[in-house]
Amino acid sequence: MFDMAYALGSGGATSSGQGGGFEVLIPLILMFVIFYFLLIRPQQKKAKEHRQLLDSLKKGDRVVTTGGIYGKITSLDGGVVTLEIADKVRIKLNKGNIAGLAKMGTSGSKSDKKT
Repeated sequence: MFDMAYALGSGGATSSGQGGGFEVLIPLILMFVIFYFLLIRPQQKKAKEHRQLLDSLKKGDRVVTTGGIYGKITSLDGGVVTLEIADKVRIKLNKGNIAGLAKMGTSGSKSDKKT
């Protein structure tokens, strides 16, 4: 009984196993290419743009943090940014928490509003 099962198992494997190695890899390679262009590449591009933004920050820029706080940069000290969010109200935060530059007129301060 074991001889018959062994014979059936080895005969089927050799006849269907020929030439199947590369054909199995094609869908995996295709999936990796799709994931690269849809997920990995856009994420790397966005991270690069954010790094460039953080490197180009300077005193006086109006920014928004990841927490949604709008402010004006009063000083940069390495990885620490000091923001003035209201008159005589300053906070310090990590430079990586800057989400982007604020558009003019979005901080809500009186000096930004035009009459």
